[in-house]
Amino acid sequence: MKKYSTILVSVSVLIIAFASCKKNYLDEKPYSSYTPLTLTDSLGFEASVVGLYNYESTILTYSSSQGWPSVWQVGTDVANATANQQGIEVPYYNYAQLTSTDGAASYIWGKYYSMINNANIIVDGVESPSTTKISQIGKNAFAAEAKFFRAYAYNNLATLFGKVPLIIHTITAPKTDFVRASLDDVNAQIVNDLTFAISNLADLTAGTGKLNSQGKPVGRANKYMAMQLLAEVYLRMGKNDLAEQQAQAVINSGKFSLIKTRYGVRAGAAGDYYSDMFVYGNERRAQGNTEAIWVLEQENPSTVVGGNTDAAQQRRVWGAAYYNISGLVICDSLGGRSIGRLRLSNWVLYGLYPTGDMRNSQYNIRRRYYYNDITKPDIYGKQVPFTGPDTLYKICPSTTKWGAFDPNDVFGYAMIKDFMMMRLGETYLLLAEAQVKQGKTADAAASINVLRTRANAPQVTADQMTLNFVLDERARELIAEENRRMTLMRTGTLVERSLRLNSNDAQHPTTGLATKNLLLPIPLSEIQLNKDAVLEQNPGY
Repeated sequence: MKKYSTILVSVSVLIIAFASCKKNYLDEKPYSSYTPLTLTDSLGFEASVVGLYNYESTILTYSSSQGWPSVWQVGTDVANATANQQGIEVPYYNYAQLTSTDGAASYIWGKYYSMINNANIIVDGVESPSTTKISQIGKNAFAAEAKFFRAYAYNNLATLFGKVPLIIHTITAPKTDFVRASLDDVNAQIVNDLTFAISNLADLTAGTGKLNSQGKPVGRANKYMAMQLLAEVYLRMGKNDLAEQQAQAVINSGKFSLIKTRYGVRAGAAGDYYSDMFVYGNERRAQGNTEAIWVLEQENPSTVVGGNTDAAQQRRVWGAAYYNISGLVICDSLGGRSIGRLRLSNWVLYGLYPTGDMRNSQYNIRRRYYYNDITKPDIYGKQVPFTGPDTLYKICPSTTKWGAFDPNDVFGYAMIKDFMMMRLGETYLLLAEAQVKQGKTADAAASINVLRTRANAPQVTADQMTLNFVLDERARELIAEENRRMTLMRTGTLVERSLRLNSNDAQHPTTGLATKNLLLPIPLSEIQLNKDAVLEQNPGY
């Protein structure tokens, strides 16, 4: 046996030696590259475009740092971290700790540049002379979706970081000489991309059909998404008349209408029509949400493999940790299991909503809890008293927008609801902002009153119309939906509003907030790796 083993080893050595003499033995066979090799037909482009939606989902459902959703809310005017904070959010209320090594800033920078490169791959592929299997109409449709996401990523980067490197072609090799482009150049590219997208993205029917004008699911990009984003871009640029035009175009399209009647899977249960929009199974256009412009659809991974790209933490972050109180058990009517990583600010809870505003109803902001553990008959059905520190995160008043009970995940690690990225309610707010900034206060009041009429809230007048009032109304309408930090950074109001309305939280007060925080720091790792050019840091960091 030993003899045969020796022979086998000897033969193996000879085979290797012979092969090593062949000229191509050391030729490398790459198993990956900077650019894909599949963009030759419609199937390849379709898969790549769908990947952009998936990539945005990875940003929203990031769970390795479970406080990720808090980063964009705490330390602003609307929310505070609780005793149950996770960690990544700390520099966003204790601003002295916000430095160029911040993990959240680095993560979002890297994610959006990866999205940009993925979009560039598609755009370059469409424009390549070797792409001959797709009609020009088909090429334009694929390019329009890619350009929408490229514009979306660049707008977010410009809002967060100001001047950023402008990359509009695929990175095909390592590059270490990036420089920050002027904000004018970045903005021009965003506008060009969105203008192309508006002309080439799908249209929608006036109803709630399941397909768009290109025969694709209505969850895919449509021209009104690009219009709404362009309105926001123009507001950031100070081109308020153009922003007004884009918002009006969405509103006047006749393709959307505000939800004003009960609908959907819980139409016959307790609730109101505003809360119906946020019920699991009601959020999509095809599910009856006539207000939906862009809904990033998610599926339950228990029933659809890969239906949710990570483990979204929005419910756990926004909802109260009620199950930690003896006598309360996890249930559907309380939105499943949450852990209260943030709480709504006192300004939101006690100073924001006028009497009768539906958006502050018990179905939209839960302010009372009742013992629901049937094994404790002495307290079952009684109201849970508000006493001590429990009120700060265990039974703190909280939005119901992210609540959803999943019987496949009673522990409640992940959130399976869709992400409502754009809806008509926000369109009216963008319109009002554009009108206020042009001095059209009567028009702005009329725009705001459309939402107030829907919410059964008191009407407003022209002399009440200021940017601050519009931002107040955004909080009433879009609490827990909008990225509040980005809204306040875009409007230059983060410092003033946060300090005026929400600086004295008992658990984690806002400290160290300064003008420099209107932009995030450029990640130090990006600066250090960029060895062949200077990637300038934002002032103060």
